[in-house]
Amino acid sequence: MNVNIAIIGGGLMGREITSSFARWCALVDTPVTPVLKAVADLNPEVLSWFEKIPSVTQRVSDYQEILANPEIDVVYVAVPHHLHEQIYIDVLRAGKDLLAEKPFGIDLQASRNILKVIEETGRFVRCSSELPFLPGGQRAFEVARSGKIGRVLEVVSAFHHSSDLDPNKPANWKRINATCGEGGVLNDLGMHSCHLPLRLGWKPKRLFSQLQKGYAERPDGKGGMMACDTWDNALIHGWCDIDGHETPVRLEMKRLQPGATNTWFIEIMGTEGGVRYSTSDTKGLYLFERSGGEQFWKRSELGFETAFKTVTGGIFEVGFTDVIQQMWASFLLERAGLLGDRFGCATPEEAVGTHEIFAAALESHETSSVVTLEPSAS
Repeated sequence: MNVNIAIIGGGLMGREITSSFARWCALVDTPVTPVLKAVADLNPEVLSWFEKIPSVTQRVSDYQEILANPEIDVVYVAVPHHLHEQIYIDVLRAGKDLLAEKPFGIDLQASRNILKVIEETGRFVRCSSELPFLPGGQRAFEVARSGKIGRVLEVVSAFHHSSDLDPNKPANWKRINATCGEGGVLNDLGMHSCHLPLRLGWKPKRLFSQLQKGYAERPDGKGGMMACDTWDNALIHGWCDIDGHETPVRLEMKRLQPGATNTWFIEIMGTEGGVRYSTSDTKGLYLFERSGGEQFWKRSELGFETAFKTVTGGIFEVGFTDVIQQMWASFLLERAGLLGDRFGCATPEEAVGTHEIFAAALESHETSSVVTLEPSAS
């Protein structure tokens, strides 16, 4: 079964996703095949890259032309955050299904507005979040929901990189509140930290945040300097109910983390065991056990154990391009009603849930106080 795809925003992630479609033959148990038909982007150089993709028959600067194309089934959108709400709603009202980029709107109200239109139109929508599809992420999720670690004592979920350490790095739209959103790094990296805890039902009910800015200005790429007003680092200290116990959950998002190129990690500790996984050691899953009065950490060497099987040998190592493909397989199979009990992409409700966390974090930092989260609403 073929599904015709269009991309709005053909930059970094648009090209990455295109390459994952080109490798679709690697999947062996996925009876749905994406076919990239159309791309919209304002940059002619970006559009010209897609000339090498034979299936792309429509390359335009106006995304409305794509939405008017009756052949298109699903649209993937990767544009600056301030454009999410309008474009996502236009996609939905055009009768297309949507794989949306995080953070799913520039702020909480925008995300709720998008969710309302999803409910009105009944379209199938998910939010991009690829890292939990790593074998280590899948294993950590299974360990957490198995109940074998006993009472959960602490959860840490984080995404770190160091892209803002260099003061000479030119500013882009992610360093400006008007385009990235007041949340800054929360909007940029927050879904990575929140996806697994929210899927496990571990949403903070109260939190205290610490937000930090880096350089106040950066080169503008044109020989001058420009102001940068977004938050670069965020620590969120939350409390949530896990099996009737109030449990600390810490969420971290950092653009200023020395030594971290692009590190996603999660650690879940319980009275009977625990699990730790980090992309800084992609093949290592660390499991904690205690027995007979002794305590043990053991490292399990992970291979290519993906949720959606491929021709790749199990002894090899999974990378970012692989989990992009795994995420799309999950999206397309769930859309077709064929996902079964396999891990699904982030839902619109989970995306709105992240914005509820971000809004509370901004309020907490502003008031230097513990904030009770606003209840979820659609």
